[in-house]
Amino acid sequence: MSTARVTESAAGPATGVPRISVRNLSKSFESNNGQTVTPFEGLTFDIAVGEFVCIVGPSGVGKTTLLSIIAGLEEPTSGEVVVDGRPVDGPGADRAVVFQQDAVFPWYTVADNVAYGPRARRWPGERVRAKVDEHLHLVGLTDFRDFYPRQLSGGMKKRVDIARAFANDPTTVLMDEPFGGLDVITKETLQEEVLKVWDTDRKTILFVTHDLEEALFLADRVLIQIDARTMEELRPELPRPRTAELRTSEEVIRYRRELGGAIRQGRPSGGAR
Repeated sequence: MSTARVTESAAGPATGVPRISVRNLSKSFESNNGQTVTPFEGLTFDIAVGEFVCIVGPSGVGKTTLLSIIAGLEEPTSGEVVVDGRPVDGPGADRAVVFQQDAVFPWYTVADNVAYGPRARRWPGERVRAKVDEHLHLVGLTDFRDFYPRQLSGGMKKRVDIARAFANDPTTVLMDEPFGGLDVITKETLQEEVLKVWDTDRKTILFVTHDLEEALFLADRVLIQIDARTMEELRPELPRPRTAELRTSEEVIRYRRELGGAIRQGRPSGGAR
């Protein structure tokens, strides 16, 4: 399946009301040497309710910056992001973020980490306990609920991050290379765990990665940031549920070549995350 250029009109599913709408979004900032850097300019795309979308692209095209703007952690230079019909003007409980770095609270147990968001939202205790139990089960941490982060491996801490993000019941989960620092086996296991949680909750997920195989294994649709002004998309026709055998299939290998070829066309502007 060939990629389709989507710089002039919104990239999005053929049907469904968008959960996230990005309109003419641009970001510029001044570098240490006084030069103006523009990682992206005029980006426009949509993401539907319940869709799993991955963003890939060369270093320097601002993928992390884009995710941060959608999360409300940074402001764009121009354009806007609308989530569920409301312009983004800061962080919100409707958007959970999972970073590459562990974000667990070391002074809380696993269960208390997962319960943090629901408790902050003042949910009834019974609902909090139910959400914690559900999501610890989904990520395989039920037997570790009373452990502290110092007692966990890196992969287990990342499971806590994932459970905590989903347990807070956001509409959207934003994930910024969450498995980038993990070994291959742990990474593949966590990819499968994320898909299991997503299949249960059907939250909208926007997932930034440099790993093309990861993007293909996870996503309904892959957005490819070619350069500051160009975004293309690939809709891999791959069956769900995704299985371990799919990773080495001819279809994935073919799509991997196509993604790699699209990225190599790019000329990143440099200086952005």
